[in-house]
Amino acid sequence: MGKSRSAPDIWIIIPTLLLLTIGIIMVYSASSVLAFREFGDSLYYLKRQLIFAVLGVVAMFFTMNVDYLVWKKISKITLFICFGMLVIVLIPGVGVVRGGARSWLGIGAFGIQPSEFMKIGMILYLSKMLSEQQSKITLFTKGLLPPLGIMGLAFGLIMLQPDLGTGAVLVGASLLIIFTSGARLLHLSYLGMIGIAGFIGLVIAAPYRLKRITAFLDPWQDPLGAGYQSIQSLYAIGPGGLVGLGLGMSRQKYSYLPEPQTDFIFSIIAEELGFIGGTLVLLLFTILVWRGMRAAITAPDTFASLIAVGIIGMVAVQVIINIGVVIGMFPVTGITLPFISAGGSSLTLMLTSVGILLNISRYSR
Repeated sequence: MGKSRSAPDIWIIIPTLLLLTIGIIMVYSASSVLAFREFGDSLYYLKRQLIFAVLGVVAMFFTMNVDYLVWKKISKITLFICFGMLVIVLIPGVGVVRGGARSWLGIGAFGIQPSEFMKIGMILYLSKMLSEQQSKITLFTKGLLPPLGIMGLAFGLIMLQPDLGTGAVLVGASLLIIFTSGARLLHLSYLGMIGIAGFIGLVIAAPYRLKRITAFLDPWQDPLGAGYQSIQSLYAIGPGGLVGLGLGMSRQKYSYLPEPQTDFIFSIIAEELGFIGGTLVLLLFTILVWRGMRAAITAPDTFASLIAVGIIGMVAVQVIINIGVVIGMFPVTGITLPFISAGGSSLTLMLTSVGILLNISRYSR
């Protein structure tokens, strides 16, 4: 029996487009001073954001109309290409270093971030793999280890860049898919303990990560070094109060807060639009996650359900980490706020992923 197709879930489209609109406005507000100082053009980041927003929306409406089963057929080759790009980006002279990480491929100001492609590539492949082998997932060796091995290899390549933030999102979304497919909690809890031990090892192996941890616990120990970003972020949020200083009136964007248009854009939102503006953004994300989980629950088959879980999990984990860093709950790690932060690969691929989610919502039971 064929699947009956209906209109996509409007309550996924509305918050996505509203968040995108807020992002375009706030990227200009947060970056105008920095852009004028660096490029002599206060609209520099706004122009780039508009280009990628248009590309992303076009991609979203394209994938919204592509039957999700197409991704099942090409998931293996997609993952292979993603792994290839992760290897290529590590080659000196080929991969471009930005922000201390060799994580970009491209020329000049324009480039792509292979780790962003890997996030959606991993979601598609694990969804196919686990939907076809669901009966084995309760077995540790034959069911759980293969998907964890693929995920671990991708995480390892991303950590060689190094990019802990993107790696954490990849692992979070992947584990949600694995858990939803029926993996045993006992197995996952054992692996969780191994993962915590591994994370501690990663922190000890790189002194700068240890500094970030200690700065997170008490940023005022090193206010001009490791704790600088956390302190400046809190200096932005605090004066915002209930209604904010007003759109465009941020003080911290005047070279005090690093990366105001990307990693710390939520700080500028809180400073200019206050508690009300920040709460509105969180409410829109909450609606998007709720409707995404509804699409997963009502999906026509296991493959579609796991894709929906992975995509909405990717969004949720990224939001939690980004805002957790901004408000001082987590150590500083470079990760963007979905649909809002300035970015090319991240924004375009996130909108493309939402298009796949929308297509799944068209076949909901």
